[in-house]
Amino acid sequence: MKVYLAGEIHTNWREELIDLCKSENLEVQFSSPVTNHENSDNCGVEILGAEEKNFWKDQKGANINSIRTQKSIKDSDIVVVKFGDKYKQWNAAFDAGYAAALNKSIIVIHGEDHQHALKEIDAAASAVASNNEQVVRIFKYIVKGEL
Repeated sequence: MKVYLAGEIHTNWREELIDLCKSENLEVQFSSPVTNHENSDNCGVEILGAEEKNFWKDQKGANINSIRTQKSIKDSDIVVVKFGDKYKQWNAAFDAGYAAALNKSIIVIHGEDHQHALKEIDAAASAVASNNEQVVRIFKYIVKGEL
């Protein structure tokens, strides 16, 4: 099973989820965006040259990052989208919409305080979880048919 891990990049939720899957002996292949914030922000100007205006710097970086994101989402069976508490993850919302447009199964992770803001994304999801443990239990059920 191929899983793309979209969403916030300021915590180690991805590593925790991967470790939980390993502890359950689940055969899952993971991909994700570049989670080094500086590399993600600066890839465009580092590769294609400097820009005077931040808009064009961001444009170059976003375009290059979108190559990885689109390929990873297209290649995945499931897209897990994590919305954290500290920052607004507009990119995560976009990834969820892109996955929905490709008819991918989506699992969303967020706390109760984001429920109203994310109601449309939740409606497009196959499951809405509040933590990594719930996601791993979903994977275990999908892969092994076990609860």
